[in-house]
Amino acid sequence: MIRVAVTGACGRMGAVTCAAVEAAEDLSLVARVDPQLGVELADALREQRPDVLVDFSVPAAAATNVRTAVSAGVHAVVGTTGFDLDAIRGLDGANVFVAPNFAIGAVLMMMFAAQAATYMPAAEIIELHHDGKLDAPSGTALLTAQRLQEAVPGRPAPPIHSVRLPGLVAHQAVIFGDVGQTLTIRHDSLGRESFMPGVLLAVRRVQSLPQRLVIGLEQLL
Repeated sequence: MIRVAVTGACGRMGAVTCAAVEAAEDLSLVARVDPQLGVELADALREQRPDVLVDFSVPAAAATNVRTAVSAGVHAVVGTTGFDLDAIRGLDGANVFVAPNFAIGAVLMMMFAAQAATYMPAAEIIELHHDGKLDAPSGTALLTAQRLQEAVPGRPAPPIHSVRLPGLVAHQAVIFGDVGQTLTIRHDSLGRESFMPGVLLAVRRVQSLPQRLVIGLEQLL
């Protein structure tokens, strides 16, 4: 049984993550951490002794949460975006897995877009999220842009357009253009449950990662 703590437990992603962990037969939710609950992360780690921390907090707190977990020997799965990953590089004592998007369809969208980039010379990215998302561009859009540049070395970064509106969850389109044609590769998360298979996969795999820091759900598929 893998013991799991969740930071940002009162947020939209955190609440769905708590429910998914509770429903999994091989996982046990031992701590919910959130400012609204008045629970300090260091106290929860010391008292409940989780194996894995899942962080869906806010950009300003994510790096500190990860460092606190790792220093306590607790592996971290991070879905929070918008913070500098350099702040968690080089940590020793536990593993850290970071994914800007835990939806398997989003990973496929990025893979297909990287393939298309080798054939079509121009692209732009449109990412759309709910109005409560704090960072823009999204981590998924930034990683997609990186993947396109890696596919065609020397290619300039594609423009990214961000939309924040109520009613949305998480959506992204990569639009390619060439003479007389366009190609659109799009992924839509219609509910936060779409992220849970990827989150639970990371929780189950983080303890056995080949290196201390791994980024991207594609690394686990």
